[in-house]
Amino acid sequence: MAGPLDTLRVDNVGSMLRPPELREAFAARAAGEIDDAALGAAQDVAIRALVARQESIGMPIVVDGEFRRTGYLASFSEVEGAEHWLSNWTPRTIGREHPDEAGAVRGRDPVHDDDLRSVATSTLRLLRNRPLEEWRFVAAQTALPAKVTIIGPDRASTLHALGRPGDVYGGDAERFIADVVAVEREMVGQLVDAGCRYVHIDEPGFTAYADAASLEVLRGRGEDPLINLQRSIDANNALIDGFDGVTFGVHLCRGNRESQWHREGSYDAIAEAVFGELRYDRLMLEYDTERAGGFEPLRHVRPEAVVVLGLLTTKTGAIEDADAIRRRIDEAARHVPLERLALSTQCGFASGIAGNLISEDEQWRKLELVLEVAAEVWG
Repeated sequence: MAGPLDTLRVDNVGSMLRPPELREAFAARAAGEIDDAALGAAQDVAIRALVARQESIGMPIVVDGEFRRTGYLASFSEVEGAEHWLSNWTPRTIGREHPDEAGAVRGRDPVHDDDLRSVATSTLRLLRNRPLEEWRFVAAQTALPAKVTIIGPDRASTLHALGRPGDVYGGDAERFIADVVAVEREMVGQLVDAGCRYVHIDEPGFTAYADAASLEVLRGRGEDPLINLQRSIDANNALIDGFDGVTFGVHLCRGNRESQWHREGSYDAIAEAVFGELRYDRLMLEYDTERAGGFEPLRHVRPEAVVVLGLLTTKTGAIEDADAIRRRIDEAARHVPLERLALSTQCGFASGIAGNLISEDEQWRKLELVLEVAAEVWG
């Protein structure tokens, strides 16, 4: 059964630039200068202000900006057996300055870098549903529907060093991903019971199956990319199955951390399987650079699904031309009917606490432009 938010003409991938005072609070907590309560209070203030700003520009849904996380992967951080997975992605020390060494270059990714992957120390079990706590707070601040984001089974698999010494799952990928799905269905079930009606799954690793360098790495480990891809598709479908009246979106990108990218390659190689078989209501797709290729693969999208075109980049502050965006929407409409299209940025503005190399003013101008173009195209 379709959810009530399936046909939104605009979307927000979810992460937003942390304001300077919030980054300072994270740094102070990391340095032991304040306690968890003080950090939580700073997060509360920042989220309230963020919600008010989203309401003021006319967003039809709100997000908390992932302001309680040091990075998007933290949605899976309080799971028994996975305690060490995020250690290579969570800053050892949270700096007080915005990074200036990153940029639109290829960055580290767990698909390519074994140092970023960890074993499961015990069978996976949910210890604390942080996304539920995050959603409850943001939902209490607004009359608009609030959206929540969690990482998906493929991303969890990418972070997991299957079969490495010390891993309780040995080489049993099917058992491992079944436990990931069980944990995440528990998370989602609690969210739905609490009233959440839009759940967004981050699956950036799907583009690894269209990236030549990533495929070479996977084959070099003795893995079959086609088997991995199908396992991840099936796991995602199992994750969202049976939650009636809820809108589920999935987000695919090619990396975004601190304005970097991790993978390239058009969707052609994965479109028939991913676009045709995933049962999500909304497919949020990166389309801001030539790395994504053309719109032709959209012909494989299920007729029930909405394609959210990520046409505005979050990696740089340059503001896109509205006419150029409209022309690209027209191009996409040759492959998917206009009434099944929507618009967003290609990714969030801050996959990690440092954020992308873009200013807050530029961030808001891009969201305002999304709204302006959507109003002109769809009314």
